[in-house]
Amino acid sequence: MRTLTTTDELAEFCRRAAAQPYVTVDTEFLRERTYYSKLCLIQLALPGEDDADAVLVDPIEGTEMSLDPLYALMRDKSVVKVFHAARQDLEIFFIEGGVIPDPLFDTQVAAMVCGFGEQAGYETLVRRIVKAPLDKTSRFTDWSRRPLTDAQKSYALADVTHLRGIYEYLSERLERTGRKAWVEEELKILTDPETYISRPEEAWKRLKTRSNSSRFLAVVRELAKFREAHAQAENIPRNRVLKDDALLELASTRPRTPADLGKSRLLLREARRGAIAEGILAAVEAGVNCPADDLPKPPRERERGAVDPGLADLLRVLLKAKAEAAGVAQKLIATSADLDDIASGQRDGPALSGWRLEVFGRDALRLCAGEVALSSDGKGVTIVEL
Repeated sequence: MRTLTTTDELAEFCRRAAAQPYVTVDTEFLRERTYYSKLCLIQLALPGEDDADAVLVDPIEGTEMSLDPLYALMRDKSVVKVFHAARQDLEIFFIEGGVIPDPLFDTQVAAMVCGFGEQAGYETLVRRIVKAPLDKTSRFTDWSRRPLTDAQKSYALADVTHLRGIYEYLSERLERTGRKAWVEEELKILTDPETYISRPEEAWKRLKTRSNSSRFLAVVRELAKFREAHAQAENIPRNRVLKDDALLELASTRPRTPADLGKSRLLLREARRGAIAEGILAAVEAGVNCPADDLPKPPRERERGAVDPGLADLLRVLLKAKAEAAGVAQKLIATSADLDDIASGQRDGPALSGWRLEVFGRDALRLCAGEVALSSDGKGVTIVEL
């Protein structure tokens, strides 16, 4: 179990990796006490079964090590970078090094396209594809503590050594079924830098509110903006600044003074004074005094009763049948909200474009238009032309 702690060691491994068709990658990190993930360990493996071709890169032990050779490898278009459930790993590389691995292959996305179910877990793929056991006893370890034990190192390396066989199997299957382009379409979101940029002024859109009052939403927007900016500046979790339920409470009560903050039921004690308290009061004032032409518009929602429940149920039956026939996870094709959107007359959703249109969307539109019906013989669902 080789651990790299110097720039020269990392550069030498990356030179070898640059001559390979792919490299498997994983990271271990902590995020419980910070806004941005703290990178603790990077695992890399080259094609083959030689243990020498799998290494750990330790930025904590290697305090003087530069990760520039690794970032250069991530940019090397001749080498496919293989991850499993890459979202958080890619965010780390983007924030730490300003790089998004290219080209990218995500085995979780590929497995869903290949019929391994919803959100196919790594352990499931190891068991079903490479037929190997996986020791997960170190799953909840503190990766920032040193020294690492042999058990921790073995666990970490297994996340990239088994990934080689999984990648080769899924890649071949995608080529054989002609679905490689489907995966590439799905990866566009992961490879878009916008995915990893959190703008404070847009943070309010993540909150679920019961009120569509524009003035209420203006206060919510300003509070969420302050919370996001403060959390980023101090590198602390959002809920250490202001929890969601407290934010919504403050948007309703609209405190004007520190004494008003003291009446909050949900506000953290440390948020009732100092910079956080000042930020809350300023945000509330900005929301209350927001000009009418700058008031936020409520998120687009379907009009009550606009969804035809019978049609929505038929679309769910059609989706299940189409997903089973194609061997693709249902949620990858369309979510329940997507189906309700279609049943309410919306025609611009993700289920009606790209490969999803071919697999499901076209027949969904025909069903909505009354051009086809669904029938069952007790063994399966079939489409009947009308």
